Amino acid sequence: MQQTLNTTLLIIGGGPGGYVAAIRAGQLGISTILVEGQALGGTCLNIGCIPSKALIHVAEQFQQTRHHSQGSALGINVSAPTLDIGKSVEWKDGIVDRLTTGVAALLKKHKVQVIQGWARVVDGKTVDIEGADTRIQCEHLLLASGSKSVNLPMLPLGGPIISSTEALAPKALPKRLIVVGGGYIGLELGIAYRKLGAEVSVVEAQERILPAYDAELTQPVLESVKQLGIKLYLKHSVEGFDAATHTLQVRAPNGDSLQLETDQVLVAVGRKPNTQGWNLEALNLEMNAAALRIDNRCQTSMRNVWAIGDLAGEPMLAHRAMAQGEMVAELIAGQHREFNPTAIAAVCFTDPELVVVGKTPDEAKAAGLDCIVSSFPFAANGRAMTLESKSGFVRVVARRDNHLIVGWQAVGVGVSELSTAFGQSLEMGARLEDIAGTIHAHPTLGEAVQEAALRALGHALHL
Repeated sequence: MQQTLNTTLLIIGGGPGGYVAAIRAGQLGISTILVEGQALGGTCLNIGCIPSKALIHVAEQFQQTRHHSQGSALGINVSAPTLDIGKSVEWKDGIVDRLTTGVAALLKKHKVQVIQGWARVVDGKTVDIEGADTRIQCEHLLLASGSKSVNLPMLPLGGPIISSTEALAPKALPKRLIVVGGGYIGLELGIAYRKLGAEVSVVEAQERILPAYDAELTQPVLESVKQLGIKLYLKHSVEGFDAATHTLQVRAPNGDSLQLETDQVLVAVGRKPNTQGWNLEALNLEMNAAALRIDNRCQTSMRNVWAIGDLAGEPMLAHRAMAQGEMVAELIAGQHREFNPTAIAAVCFTDPELVVVGKTPDEAKAAGLDCIVSSFPFAANGRAMTLESKSGFVRVVARRDNHLIVGWQAVGVGVSELSTAFGQSLEMGARLEDIAGTIHAHPTLGEAVQEAALRALGHALHL
């Protein structure tokens, strides 16, 4: 016999958006049920952000050790290292396990009922759990089902053709890997695999790698990719894969067909909202292309049905989903909130790393703003030199009339950690003088932030 549960808030999806919404709702005393078909933490924690950064760290450590085995400028010499990829994956899985266990403990602490199973929407207030013989009635329904990898029809997954999920849990390393897609997912993993010893090629349909970022910002990454010996096939389109000969068929810009031999093909051409397979269409909600249309309070076109994170389209970022989830819980508790961040940082963990917060010079121009654009190179930063990482720069975009900062960009070692300072300065309405007049600790990479602002004002000290 089917059991019926009643709750104030029902959340479909236990990724960053869903679990944060559940924890905040629990803190606010809202009766909450969270339904998740796989592991808590969603894509980000299990097969995305966290495991990819772990693998990137392994790759970096291995490459550094290999570098020292050939005699380094630092005077460190070691014998040639070997890699036990099974042990590396085990270490990565240990991190994921600790984090997902932590999420489960937090949900329990805040009295959130977690149901393991696949949700099937009946209507805006009713959801069935497949295989659990359970029906849930709710006052508020929060949809947080995330996104999934885009597949290419000419490259069906299986065998040597893998997605990022399989790439993050290798049983063994391929001798040769072709990455289809030169965006941030493809390049992060392609660079990691190259550092781990694989021969890597990247096939990208656009005319340059990381096409979502501007050319000046991606130039240091392009140089690094070439230095690592990664082969680039830009403006090339994929036509298919021949399993018998282990070759990827690719069409060049001049129309020629190329046969690229490889052991594995990683398909990394982006992600799309996860709208299929759980009867979402029963709600007949308004769409924005392939994503759900939401307002500035994350409400869908149906009253008391909310949507957050990747399901609501770009930017598909875990930190956006978390902020939205927290807000929705507070709205349900009767607080007045709106989702209107000044900027959401986008970080790319390539080598070197990339950060974009707010408007780029081109976006500022397109918005009709007359801006000062100023950058400071890490080649003139003492801390970058001590880290053997002199490539890259910090760039600031500020209005010419009142010096209000509208954007920050950076490329270089460890610049992901500068994203917080960038976000805060925009959120707090900082002007160039505010950043220039703040004493920055020496020696740090953050000094380049101050120097970029000083240079915009016409008096950089170290350039």
